[in-house]
Amino acid sequence: MAELEQQQTLAPLVLPRMGNRIWTLAAALFGFMLILLIPVLAVLTGPAGVATDFAARLSPPDWAHWFGTDQMGHDLMARTIKGLRTSLWVGLLASCCSVVIATALALAATTGGRWADAVVSLLVDATIGLPHLVLLILICFALGGGPVAVTIAVALTHWPRLTRILRAEILQVRQADYVVSARHFGKSWGEITFGHILPQILPQMLVGLVLMFPHAILHEASLTFLGFGLDPTRPAIGVMLSDSMRYLTAGKWWLGLFPGLCLLLLVLSFDAVGNGMRLVLDPRTAQT
Repeated sequence: MAELEQQQTLAPLVLPRMGNRIWTLAAALFGFMLILLIPVLAVLTGPAGVATDFAARLSPPDWAHWFGTDQMGHDLMARTIKGLRTSLWVGLLASCCSVVIATALALAATTGGRWADAVVSLLVDATIGLPHLVLLILICFALGGGPVAVTIAVALTHWPRLTRILRAEILQVRQADYVVSARHFGKSWGEITFGHILPQILPQMLVGLVLMFPHAILHEASLTFLGFGLDPTRPAIGVMLSDSMRYLTAGKWWLGLFPGLCLLLLVLSFDAVGNGMRLVLDPRTAQT
């Protein structure tokens, strides 16, 4: 009787949890499909978005140009898709580099002794304490701008928080019985790292990579918008948003609206995919 009452009490709690998981996974799947669609559409659009057509410059949205055209007569929809593809590549490279940096520093902090841990903690605190956008601008300015400079700048500024998370995870793994036994039987920290530690923290690395994407994409667009990022002739969301500012007072609302909305949708898609991956890969989330 007591077990029956307990099941009846828990049933209303389990159903909302299952519903939340289903919605989270559905949103993750939808976001993943949208992300995959961008490079496919960028290839299918061909030269559209790059070729100029001065006869159709600054045309409002219509059936021929769903997002309208810009001041050079570019099809804004095709140019937005190509700009999102550029943001994806920059975000992918920068996020992967940041994950590598975070993993290396977390391993150094947890296996290199107290001095290494103190140095890594100091680097993390110092990087987090600096104004993020100012640091990005300084790095881009020092490297001369362009996609390589933006990638390096984003990669060098997005690792601190993931480093803290991975450090905490590695410290927990180090206390596991199989790691203590491996160390007791004379295995080196290198063998333990590649054989036991890295496989255990791989889910956190993947989730951190995906959740780092939207930050990298937004910072790439911000740097380009401010004039420190990509070349103004390149299809990029930051370039389109920057150009649209000159035409807002003239009533050309579509120049900034559609690229901005597409950028927001891309960021939300990555956030949904990251939440879905965390739900699937994190055992602590799966049990709640």
